[in-house]
Amino acid sequence: MTYVDPSDCTFVLPRSLVHPFTCSRLDSSFPVYPFTRSPVHALIPATPAGRTDTTDRSGRAGVLLINLGTPEAATPEAVRTYLKEFLSDPRVVEIPRAVWWPILNLFILRTRPKASAARYAQVWTRDGSPLKVHTERQTLLLQGYLGERLRSAVTVDYAMRYGKPSIADRIAALKSKGCDRILLLPLYPQYSASTTATAFDEAFRVLQGMRDQPELRTVRDFHDDPGYIAALAVSVRDFWGKRGRPEMLVMSFHGIPKRSVTRGDPYQEQCLATGRLLAQGLGLGEGQYRITFQSRFGRAEWLQPYTAEVLAELGRRKLEPVDVICPGFTSDCLETLEEIAIEGRGIYTGAGGRELRYIPCLNDRHEWIAALTDIAARNLGGWVEPPASRENIKAFGLSTGMSG
Repeated sequence: MTYVDPSDCTFVLPRSLVHPFTCSRLDSSFPVYPFTRSPVHALIPATPAGRTDTTDRSGRAGVLLINLGTPEAATPEAVRTYLKEFLSDPRVVEIPRAVWWPILNLFILRTRPKASAARYAQVWTRDGSPLKVHTERQTLLLQGYLGERLRSAVTVDYAMRYGKPSIADRIAALKSKGCDRILLLPLYPQYSASTTATAFDEAFRVLQGMRDQPELRTVRDFHDDPGYIAALAVSVRDFWGKRGRPEMLVMSFHGIPKRSVTRGDPYQEQCLATGRLLAQGLGLGEGQYRITFQSRFGRAEWLQPYTAEVLAELGRRKLEPVDVICPGFTSDCLETLEEIAIEGRGIYTGAGGRELRYIPCLNDRHEWIAALTDIAARNLGGWVEPPASRENIKAFGLSTGMSG
């Protein structure tokens, strides 16, 4: 998630150019679905407004998870290729093309890739980019969870908005597998024009070139989804169970220019809502957590408070330990593993603090995949239905002939 403000176009670049990419606890009173351990509220997906057709079709449904993207390798050449596509998106850089093109091609793409590749190298894994590795695992797990939940053929795939595999390639692949209905599910909990909207833009552009188009549905956001919030809370509690509770929990979200919010982007409001819900789920009071925004770069004003400034403040106060979690990222990536876990720790300790602990993203945790399954299943309603549960059969006055 990266933005450039048009009022600040003289090398006012987001941190990603310096190093580019990348409810409370489950209520025990809820009945639990046996396959996913998720609340029964998601057991039977509701048919979206305006849809009444639940007739079986000859085709099948597909789910396309969408993430931001990553270079193919931690090399200057690969980073340059990725940056060129990424920074050419007008949703990301809101500067007139005539002004931006020479800045991008004559300066940025000649100077930034080497430094960015070095930062990628610090977090690159044996299997490649952390973002890609985690997204692939989420895709495989969602395929299995949905199969057990719905007992129906649903194909799950993933695409990157920038880089490979592309949205165009994976929509074509889903069509080749017989999918005539595709659910687009961006892995961004909070909606922003420069992330969610541009992913949809690209999918719609792909469909413009098709004579026989598949039916599409989109998931706009899930910033306050109970399963997502519960998964975050469980991950924090698990971390604290092993390492102890901190003096302060910092919830760091990716920043955007303040101007984007004044123009109508709901991102800040959704981040604050996510933070409040997570704090409630953890039983934290106002003085026990901070909501901050990272990755600011340039002179333009971005959403505040800035993560780097808060970490420096906490370090000066010798407040420790300090834990940092990034609820806006569902997969660990450069901006969590390098910017927070390495650079952020350096800012904190450099200001006088001693112990800053990074809490990993949800990645492939069971609670998160179960929540993702709930989100997908709800939005597949009318396309694919799960088998009737015992509770629902009883609700209609029928008997299963089973005891207990």
